Amino acid sequence: MEGTRAGRPPTSVDVARAAGVSQATVSYVLNDNPHARVSEETRQRVRDAAARLGYVPDASARTLRTGRSGIVLIPLSRARVGRLAQELFDAMEDEFRARGYTLVQYGERRLKGVAAAKSWVGLRPAAVLVDADRLTKSAVDLLRTSGTRAIVGFADEPSQLVPAVVMDHRAVGATAARHLVERGRRRLAAIVPREEGIDRMGLARWAGVREVVPEAERIDLAFSEEEAGRVAAGADLPDGIFAYNDEYAMLLISALQDAGIRVPEDVAVVGADDLPLARLMRPRLTTVHFDATATPGELVALMDELVRGVREAVPGAVMNLFRPRLVIRDST
Repeated sequence: MEGTRAGRPPTSVDVARAAGVSQATVSYVLNDNPHARVSEETRQRVRDAAARLGYVPDASARTLRTGRSGIVLIPLSRARVGRLAQELFDAMEDEFRARGYTLVQYGERRLKGVAAAKSWVGLRPAAVLVDADRLTKSAVDLLRTSGTRAIVGFADEPSQLVPAVVMDHRAVGATAARHLVERGRRRLAAIVPREEGIDRMGLARWAGVREVVPEAERIDLAFSEEEAGRVAAGADLPDGIFAYNDEYAMLLISALQDAGIRVPEDVAVVGADDLPLARLMRPRLTTVHFDATATPGELVALMDELVRGVREAVPGAVMNLFRPRLVIRDST
């Protein structure tokens, strides 16, 4: 390859040699420094040389130069990532890229506290967006002293450690329960998934159901046809069930139908997430839809301001991204 020895990745020195300019000029151009006095012709020559050589700026060098990597780290949750979360991450990735950041979804799922923070700081992230229950004060202090400028939590309620993006799971359960009561259902139950990571969210949604009907029952259910069949075969089923989400609702409805139980005549069922399949199954599924109350762009702008020091990180501050709204179909 032009200007390099075989087996060695090209450097900014190679780009400077190929373009006939100084290494400083290469840095000005490739870092898009608006204050550098470099003609457009020279800028284009540098870009062409970099493309020809396959040059990619060294992230570690950028970290040494700026004190941070430009990485926004999202440690993956223990729960399976659903459609709503993945769509949020996809939109955020575009927004972060436009602001010069790189969004990295990090695969380690189980560590908490300082042990987790130690694994994250190795990447020298500029920002971390993580489930708030994985943070402790010591973990937050370690991240900050290691150069992480923005730490934001995903949470069910405001965090006393960091600003938080809050998803009100109680409101989801309460929305479903109010509808079931309006449909004349008097004995309610809520599914709590027996699945690490989302069991906590299931408990919060069940608590929301109990805000409307205090005696609402709890049904613990693993995501399996066998277990759903055992629930459907029970001798004393409630007449209204909030099934945590659409996937569990579909599993439950299939089991009820296999057992000869009519939906909604015998048991009304509500899901959540408003998956496309909710409109296609029979009976069509009544579900809790999530309306955006803030855009991914607003969340990204907040984190960018925290990184740049334009805004102060205030523990207890809240951004609500979604508001629950019922979509009524045939299953109730």
